[in-house]
Amino acid sequence: MGNPLRKLFSGAAGLRRGLLLYGPFLGAGVRVDTLSKDFRYVRVSMGMHWYNRNYVGTHFGGSLYSMTDPFYMLMLINNLGGDYIVWDQSARIDFVSPGKGRVFAEFELTDAMLNEVRAATAGGDKYLPTWPVTVRDGAGNTVAEVSKTLYVRKKRDHHTPASGRSAP
Repeated sequence: MGNPLRKLFSGAAGLRRGLLLYGPFLGAGVRVDTLSKDFRYVRVSMGMHWYNRNYVGTHFGGSLYSMTDPFYMLMLINNLGGDYIVWDQSARIDFVSPGKGRVFAEFELTDAMLNEVRAATAGGDKYLPTWPVTVRDGAGNTVAEVSKTLYVRKKRDHHTPASGRSAP
């Protein structure tokens, strides 16, 4: 018969449903508006609410960051497959202008980005790509610039020690 919850949360549509219920996103008011079937494009938004507003009446910076947090990692995991380790390594956010009303961020994973990752990790080396994300308001004005650095490495064969030599 199968697990109906597994089916409900599988694939891009299922991940999107799960992210809509994810506590930190619910608490910040973040919505995943679009997640393409091939995990190559994501669009998120966040409305202005009493619970994500700061002291001066604009979007709380932590909420602006949280709307950009896991997406490049999730996109890479779903495009590279189980042979890779992918983590968010670090991030930097620059607040450019006050965010009011609904704000948006878009993520796109291109063939060039994937090819770059595969080439850089082919020998088992770690790779730390840094990719930008822009948070914009409804008029298209930049609210924040985020730089996301990921950690990517191809998994080692269980029969090969970390030194790269074959096991006896």
